[in-house]
Amino acid sequence: MKNHILAILLFLNFWCVFAQDNNPKISLSFQNYSVEDVLKSIEEKINYRFYFVLDWLKGTSVSGSYENASVDEILTDIFNETLINYYIAKDGRVILTKNNIIYDALPDGFFGNTTQGTISENNNEEEESISAPVFFNEATTTQRTPVETIRIGKEDKNSNRKRFTLSGTVKNAVNGAPVPNLALVVQGKKIGTVTDTNGAFRIELPAGLNVIETQSLGFETALKRVIIYNDGRLDVTLNESYEGLKEVVIDADADKNVEDTNIGSTQIDVGEMKNIPLVLGERDIFKVATALPGITNVGEGAAGYNVRGGKTDQNLILLDDAVIYNPAHFFGIFSAINPFTSDEVTIYKGNIPARFGGRLSSVFDIRTKDANIEKFSGEASIGPVTSNLVLEMPLVKGKSGLLLGGRSTYSNWILRSLDEKELQKSKASFFDIIAKYNTKIDNKNSIKATGYFSRDAFSITSDSLYNYNNSLASLRWNHTFNDKHNGSVILSNSHYRFNIDFDGNEATNFKLGYAINETELKLQMKYLHSETHKFDYGISSKLYGVEPGSVEPGSSGSIIEPLTIPKERALESAVFVSDNFKVSDQLTLDAGVRYSIYAALGEAAQRIYEEGLPKGEETLLEVREFGSNKVIETYGNPEVRVGARYFFNPEFSVKASYNNAYQYIHSLSNNTTVSPTDTWKLSDINIRPQHARQYSLGFFKNFEDNMYELSLEGYYKRTDDILDYKVGAQLLLNEAIEQEVLQGEGKSYGVEFLLKKTKGKFNGWLGYTYSRSFVKLDGDFIEETVNNGDFFPSNYDKPHDISLVTNYKLTKRYSFSANFVYQTGRPVTVPVGNYILNDVEYVFYSDRNQLRIPDYYRLDISFNVEGNHKIKKFAHSFWNISIYNVLGKNNPYSVFFVTEAGEVKAYQSSIFSIPVPTITYNFKF
Repeated sequence: MKNHILAILLFLNFWCVFAQDNNPKISLSFQNYSVEDVLKSIEEKINYRFYFVLDWLKGTSVSGSYENASVDEILTDIFNETLINYYIAKDGRVILTKNNIIYDALPDGFFGNTTQGTISENNNEEEESISAPVFFNEATTTQRTPVETIRIGKEDKNSNRKRFTLSGTVKNAVNGAPVPNLALVVQGKKIGTVTDTNGAFRIELPAGLNVIETQSLGFETALKRVIIYNDGRLDVTLNESYEGLKEVVIDADADKNVEDTNIGSTQIDVGEMKNIPLVLGERDIFKVATALPGITNVGEGAAGYNVRGGKTDQNLILLDDAVIYNPAHFFGIFSAINPFTSDEVTIYKGNIPARFGGRLSSVFDIRTKDANIEKFSGEASIGPVTSNLVLEMPLVKGKSGLLLGGRSTYSNWILRSLDEKELQKSKASFFDIIAKYNTKIDNKNSIKATGYFSRDAFSITSDSLYNYNNSLASLRWNHTFNDKHNGSVILSNSHYRFNIDFDGNEATNFKLGYAINETELKLQMKYLHSETHKFDYGISSKLYGVEPGSVEPGSSGSIIEPLTIPKERALESAVFVSDNFKVSDQLTLDAGVRYSIYAALGEAAQRIYEEGLPKGEETLLEVREFGSNKVIETYGNPEVRVGARYFFNPEFSVKASYNNAYQYIHSLSNNTTVSPTDTWKLSDINIRPQHARQYSLGFFKNFEDNMYELSLEGYYKRTDDILDYKVGAQLLLNEAIEQEVLQGEGKSYGVEFLLKKTKGKFNGWLGYTYSRSFVKLDGDFIEETVNNGDFFPSNYDKPHDISLVTNYKLTKRYSFSANFVYQTGRPVTVPVGNYILNDVEYVFYSDRNQLRIPDYYRLDISFNVEGNHKIKKFAHSFWNISIYNVLGKNNPYSVFFVTEAGEVKAYQSSIFSIPVPTITYNFKF
C-alpha cells in the first residue's frame, strides 16, 4: 500500500514540475537589441528552442525590461507591432509564423453546428470562415506572370472578423499617372472591383490567402498573393504593354456593361480614337460621342450636341471640373478639346449622379491626364490643317509634374495660297492651349491645377471679323482621411466671350461684344461605409455673371449709338447625397437627392407685366429696381436621382432609373445649330428655370467571355419651361428679351440599341437609335402660340440614326477602319405659297418644322500604320491615311430660299460634298 501511495505522490510531483516548466518565468532586460539576439537570450535562460526565417526579423530592434515574466508575455510585446505570430509547443519548441496562427486544436464550429451528436450541413449558404485554397499552374501562370506575396495584418485568434478592407492605388510605372478602369479580380472567388478616375480602389476580402489579378488593356497583367488579417493598403505600379492589341475605342472593364448601376453612361478611351477615320484626320471626342446611340447633332459641321431629344444648352460639358461653354472650333468642324491631353471622357445621359447639376440632358465629364512625374515625354501630330504638340515633364521626380499642350491651325496660310481672290480675303484660324500641374504631397494629399484657353477668329466676308474665346481654370485638392473616407475641394472659373468687328464703311463701323463668367466652389466627399453602403455627398455654390451685350462705334465717324445691356448676376447653390446600396448579390440601388437653390441678384431692373396678358410694352406695369446683391427672385427645387440594377446571372442584368433635374440658365438662339454668337440668359422674375423628368429602362448582356456586349435601352422624358423664340425675334442687344421668347413643353422618347465586339482582330460597334423629340408652345394668345398649340417636331428631331464603326487588325502594326452613318433628315420650315396684301406680296410658310431636308448618310475609311513596337526607341509613330465621305455624298447642311424674278427657289448648302483625303503623322516619345 505504501508503494502505491509513494508512486502516486511521485507522479503528482512530476506533473507539477512539468506544468511549471511548460510556462516558465524569467527575468530579462535588453536595450535596442535585435529580435534575433533577444530570442537567443531567452534560449540561454530556459530550455526553449526558436524556429523562424531570419529575413523576417532583419532590421527590427526592441527594448524592454521584465521581472519574473512568462515567455508568452515577452513574445507578445516584442511582436505586437509586427506581422509575426508564434506557437509554443509543449516540448519547448517555439515556431514563428508570418500572419498566420498555428492551431493545436480545431476551432469551435470547424465542422459546422452540431445538434445531438450529428453534424448539420447547410448546402444553401456559403461558409466564409475557411477560404477555399487557390492552386497555381506553375508551368504557365508563374512563368508568365511573377507572383508577389503581400502580407497585411496578422491573424488574431480572439478576432471574430471574417472580412477585411484592402484599398490602394494603381499607377503607370513609366509616368506615375493613375490607371483608371482597371479591374482587380480575386481568383477562385466571385470578388472584384474597378479603379476610379484617380486609380484608387477598395475591395472587401475574406481573411487569409487571396490571389488578386489585374486586368486592363494596354497594361501588363500582375498577380499579387495577399495574405490579409487586417484592414490595409496596397499600392500597385504596372508597366505598359506595347505588344497588346489596343482594339477597343470605348474602354470598359470586362463586366462593367452588366454590373454598373448607372444606366445610360458611357466611357470613351481617348487614346484609342486614332483608328477612327474623321474629317481632316483630326481626332475628336465629340464626333466619336455622336457615333453612340442617343447622341446626335443637327448636321455635318454643326456645333452643339443633342442628347436624348434635349436642346444643345442642356448639356453640361466639364473639363477638369470647369464648364466649357463652346467646345468647338470653326463652327463645329473641329473640337476645342485637345485629344492628346485628354485621358478619359465619361458621358451620363440617363441616371445622372447627384453630384452633377445645372443641366437637364447630359454630362460630359472630361478629364485631362496627369503629367508624367518620372521622365520627360511628349506626343505630337502633323496634319493637313492642324498641328498638335503635348509635353510632359517631371518637376520633382516621382512627386510632381507639368503637362503643356498646344494646338493650332495654319488655315490662314492655306487661304492666302489659293487663287480665288475672295477666299484670299477670308480668315479662319484657331488655337487652344492647356497646362496642368499635379503633385502628390503625401500619401493622403494631392493637388491638381488646370488652365485652358482657346481662341477662334474668322471672316467669311471682308467687312466682318468674328472672334470668340474660352478660358477656364480649376484647382482640386484631394484628401484621404482614412481607407473609408476621402474627399475633394474644387475651385473653378469659366469664361466665354465673343466679339464682332464690322468694318463696312466709315458711317456704320461698330464693335459688338458679349461675355459670360462663372465661378464655383465645391466640396465633394466619398464615404465607403461598407460593402453594402457607399455614400457620395457634398455641397457646391456657383456665381454667374453675364454681360448680355454691348455695341460701340468702330471709328470716330460712325453713326452707331453706344448701347450696353445691364449685367446679370445669380447664385446657384446645392447640397447632395447619394447611396450605392447593395441590397443583395442580385439587386443594387443607387439613390440620391440634390436640393438646388437659385437666386437672381441685383443690381438690375426687372419689368413687371400685367398678369395673364402677353408680355409687351402695352402691358408693362412698372420697372422695378434692385440694388447691388439684392435678391430679385429665388427658386428652390429637390432633384431626385434613383437607379437600380438587378442581376439575372453574371452576364445579364436589367437596369432602371428616374432622373429629375432643374436648369437655371438658358441659351438664346434662333438658329438651328449652335452659333458662336448665341447668348445665355439667367432665370429671373419673367423667365422660369427649365425642368425635366426622365424614365429609363435597359437590358444588358455579355456573350462569349465578354467578347460581345449588347444593350437595349429605352427612355421617356418630359420637360417644362423650355425656352423658344417668337417669329422674327430680336435676341441680341435686347433689354426686354422676355418679350421675344416663349416657354413651353417638350417631350421625347426613344429606343437605343448597341452591339459591341471588344476582342479579336475585328472589333467595333453597331448602334441604332429610334427617337422622337417634340415641342409644344401653347399660350392663351395667338402671338404666344405656334402650330395651333400642338406638339411639333423640334429642330433636332431625327427618328432614325445608325452608326457602324469597325476596325480590322491585319497585324499588330497595320489595320483598316471604316465608319458608316445614316440619319433621318432634320425638320425645316419652308415657304409653301405667296399672297398679296395691300399691293404687297408676302411669302406664306408651312407650319414650323413641318417638312424635312433629305436624309444624311456617309462612309469613311482609313488605313492605319503603327511604328514597330520596340520599347527601347526614341519615339513610337503612327500614320493615319483616311478618306472622309468616300462616296462623295452631297449631304445638305441647310436649306434656304431665295426670291428670283418673283419666284421662290430653294437651295441647299453642304460642308463636305466631295471625298476628303487626309494623311496625318503622329509620334509619341
